[in-house]
Amino acid sequence: MSDDGQQQTGHERVPSRQRRRFPGISSRAYEHPADRSALVALRKLSGFDTVFKALSGLLPERSLRLLFLSDSVRVSERQFQHLHDMLLDACYVLDLEKVPPMYVNQDPQPNAMCIGLDEPIIVVTTGLVELLDEEEMRAVVGHEVGHALSGHSVYRTILLFLTSLALKVAWIPLGNFAIMAIITALREWFRKSELSADRAGLLVGQDVRASMRGLMKIAGGNHLHEMNVDAFLEQAEEYDSGGDLRDSVLKILNVLPRSHPFATIRAAELKKWAESRDFQRIMDGHYPRRDEDKDTSVSDSFRESAASYASDVKTSKDPLMKLVTDLTGGAGDLGGRVRRGFDGFRSPPPAKGGPADAPQEG
Repeated sequence: MSDDGQQQTGHERVPSRQRRRFPGISSRAYEHPADRSALVALRKLSGFDTVFKALSGLLPERSLRLLFLSDSVRVSERQFQHLHDMLLDACYVLDLEKVPPMYVNQDPQPNAMCIGLDEPIIVVTTGLVELLDEEEMRAVVGHEVGHALSGHSVYRTILLFLTSLALKVAWIPLGNFAIMAIITALREWFRKSELSADRAGLLVGQDVRASMRGLMKIAGGNHLHEMNVDAFLEQAEEYDSGGDLRDSVLKILNVLPRSHPFATIRAAELKKWAESRDFQRIMDGHYPRRDEDKDTSVSDSFRESAASYASDVKTSKDPLMKLVTDLTGGAGDLGGRVRRGFDGFRSPPPAKGGPADAPQEG
């Protein structure tokens, strides 16, 4: 199959090139530290599975499954065979024993998702299928299989349910406020889980340029001859380092309602991980195994998550993050820097002798 070109575990077709396989790999191998710490804590939480099984009765999961079964096309050996082969291959590479059902839904908006409490299901839109080439699509399928392996589908379904519930109780001030607080926290976790799944997509596709192209197309459409991956990554650098404190605040406000990070940020984060020692160790066959998950430490995972956030703040070129670094480092003249950073919120004083000094018409 992917590593030796032979048919295995029911795979009918071989991919066009060889890729490594990761037997028994734990999702901890590719999960972002903030995503991993939350998942480890939830998996260790006594009674967690029981609560969510009870909650599943309130969620429209059965309805969703029936909806996709009745109004979408299920991927199989007879329908969207190339996607079927990619799905089998992705599950083989990440050693996911039970292949989740996959559907193609008619929607011009490029999108994909993995949802479900009892069993994950993968849905991709026609807009995405028509937008991406084979290797780009392979990374997307790997991305969704990564969600399934990590168990993200459970929390994504909860997020969809809570978002719907928030709309229904919007007229209750305190009720809506409480739900929105939970949704905001879930969205922050889910943005990190998307970075994890991007890494899973890279482990499946093993072509970082294809992963980058896919993200670039999601941002700019099917005009590859008009776009450049390196220039796209430069946008992420400009976004991170440009502007003043006002822009930093606007960045936070822009990202809060989103479940996904911005495409340029995802591309930059994936490139950084692809060049890391962690990625190379996985490719060399050194990675945490699934049978070791029960021995993972919640406190160690939280420390790794905190260290990751601290590193992001320290290395960020964003003005607000620089200010936070200075605050923690005790740098001087912070008051002046804050005032200068927020100068953009105030209109500049009129020049002496300028229009402001001209007589006003009555």
